[in-house]
Amino acid sequence: MDFNMKKLASDAGIFFTRAVQFTEEKFGQAEKTELDAHFENLLARADSTKNWTEKILRQTEVLLQPNPRPRWQFLANSARVEEFLYEKLDRKVPSRVTNGELLAQYMSEAANELGPETPYGKTLIKVGETEKRLGAAERDFIHSASINFLTPLRNFLEGDWRTISKERRILQNRRLDLDACKARLKKAKAAEAKAALWSDEVDKAEQELRVAQTEFDRQAEVTRLLLEGISSTHVNHLRCLQEFVESQATYYAQCYRHMLDLQKQLGRFPGTFVGNTEPASSPLSGASLATAAATIPVVPTVAGIPATEAALSLDDVAPPASGTRKARVLYDYEAADSSELALLADELITVYSLPGMDPDWLIGERGNRKGKVPVTYLELLS
Repeated sequence: MDFNMKKLASDAGIFFTRAVQFTEEKFGQAEKTELDAHFENLLARADSTKNWTEKILRQTEVLLQPNPRPRWQFLANSARVEEFLYEKLDRKVPSRVTNGELLAQYMSEAANELGPETPYGKTLIKVGETEKRLGAAERDFIHSASINFLTPLRNFLEGDWRTISKERRILQNRRLDLDACKARLKKAKAAEAKAALWSDEVDKAEQELRVAQTEFDRQAEVTRLLLEGISSTHVNHLRCLQEFVESQATYYAQCYRHMLDLQKQLGRFPGTFVGNTEPASSPLSGASLATAAATIPVVPTVAGIPATEAALSLDDVAPPASGTRKARVLYDYEAADSSELALLADELITVYSLPGMDPDWLIGERGNRKGKVPVTYLELLS
């Protein structure tokens, strides 16, 4: 009991001494041991890394799980708390229905009630199927980004940064103790000059100063090594950032392919507005593709055959004698019927236009085979 009381009294005395030293430094009444410029730069760099990591982490969470309107805010917060608890328990978070999948469900139910065989019902089903694929792709992207990007950022803030902060606090206390010892030694020497009886106090103060200096130097080295480790943190975060970009690029590429496929399917539906209105801009670069398609040479109308029929009779039409263009295929494309030409990514084909054709399509030739190909799958070469 007495030992505990003495320890509490000692701790209280140390705390009071540090508080006095800190206050006097703030008012310019006491000297302060300054860290070297390199150490200060390490501290500033660590603080910037911590602050920006927090901001990037929070904004990435918003990107992956956008905040809903205020009345749904509680549900969003509950979802984040649930994810946190599962992560701490080292258990897999159960998959949730994404917004795209929920939209797909509504479209499917609407089609069944309004008539799955009607043009509107068929379109609802097709769009719903694509929205479901988009939702699945979104879930995969969120999962990948959470594991490969968000988790490392959180681990830094909750692990390495906490350790750094703890050692910095210890270093601050060691510095306050050191400066307090310097102040006591200075007072003891001033008193010694007036009375020789104070020599013992000087020896005691010098001994305390040596101990405080040793502890400060040791703690400064420990803290410096941790701060220099921020460079390794940057390297790790760089690798995580690259993985995040790759997963995001994969996600957007999947979405793009799904939407192109949906556009193609809707274009074949009889009785729908698709293809009867002004053509929409291409997802890749609408203006440039439309301009490029307009410069493709047009095959003259076959004598005695209307333009629309000539466009369908590919065997009866020869390419222009000159002015055809080469195109590089951007993505694999599976022909929907015999009038289309299947494509393989990166291959080169010859393309041209026929009168009356949809501007989103061209005629492509590879060897002795030819057929319609979508402009959005091509890079037109000069």
